[in-house]
Amino acid sequence: MNCLVLLTIAAAFEIAPSGDAFLRPLEKRDSVLVADQLHYGVKLEGLKEGTGLALPDFAKASNDTLTIIGEWKLDTVSNGRKVHSRNAKAAAKVLQRPFDLEASITLAPFEEGIYELPDIPVVLARDGKMDTLIFKGLQMDVKSMPVDTASFVPHDLKEQISYPVTFAEVLPWAGGALGAAALAALSLWLLRRAASRRRDDGKPKEPAYITALRELEKYRSEKFWAPEKQKGFYSGITDTLKAYIDERFSVDAPEMTTAELFDAIKGNREITPEMYVSLKELFERADFVKFAKFTASDEDNAKALPLAVSFVTSTIPQTSGEEDDEGGEEAAAKA
Repeated sequence: MNCLVLLTIAAAFEIAPSGDAFLRPLEKRDSVLVADQLHYGVKLEGLKEGTGLALPDFAKASNDTLTIIGEWKLDTVSNGRKVHSRNAKAAAKVLQRPFDLEASITLAPFEEGIYELPDIPVVLARDGKMDTLIFKGLQMDVKSMPVDTASFVPHDLKEQISYPVTFAEVLPWAGGALGAAALAALSLWLLRRAASRRRDDGKPKEPAYITALRELEKYRSEKFWAPEKQKGFYSGITDTLKAYIDERFSVDAPEMTTAELFDAIKGNREITPEMYVSLKELFERADFVKFAKFTASDEDNAKALPLAVSFVTSTIPQTSGEEDDEGGEEAAAKA
């Protein structure tokens, strides 16, 4: 006989006589229905330390209509302390006095009908002797849910319910579209304005904010909002802002962590408290996306780029307009 479980536990010298096995549903019902799960097993009383227990292997009994789920499960049902364990040594340490034991497997029928469950032989070994107890198998009547054919009326399949689009759902997309349009218009205006400025050596002189806005414009497409592209989206925005902060405020932002960066720019008069808080939230969200596999919402994604653009445009040096005027006067004088 193949044995599935071998547990070193004890049985009393007065071994309880064999009887019927038990069949108990996991959920209490008046009848057994298809796909219900039930515990099928035996109960042994008055077990003590020193006796071996062996249970049969019912794995071959599993088929398409009756499935065996898992292995044998041993539960003590009385001795002042309940034990659930498949580890023989761990169970033996707890079971220090006579106790009752239930051994069961889980069954799941998948077809209605009457099932004749097999007998359960249990081998007990003590003092070099072996005894076999035979527990009589039970009959299991499995039923399916009845259908009242007299009153049953078939109905056509219903179409999928469509819900109206709410303002809250449209707002992030509308905000993203307006932000992208504003970014494109602002970038075009700044690029045209910067094109008229030249260095003394004749090469174009591009301020830091022009470079930052041109780089930010690359991320204005909503295709970057997809979960698998958000890491590049937030990395591109924050790296561009770090490069801008480095040149604009002389802070070594690219080499700093988020905490170090915002400690360095804290209290800067050119950065409003509201902008400071919003920008810090953007960088922290970017860290979660880049390093913690966090997926930002569409609403957060829609706010990210406009916030970055707003920070750059709100910190453009006030002298930039005066320099443009002086450059225009010099160009007019040369002409």
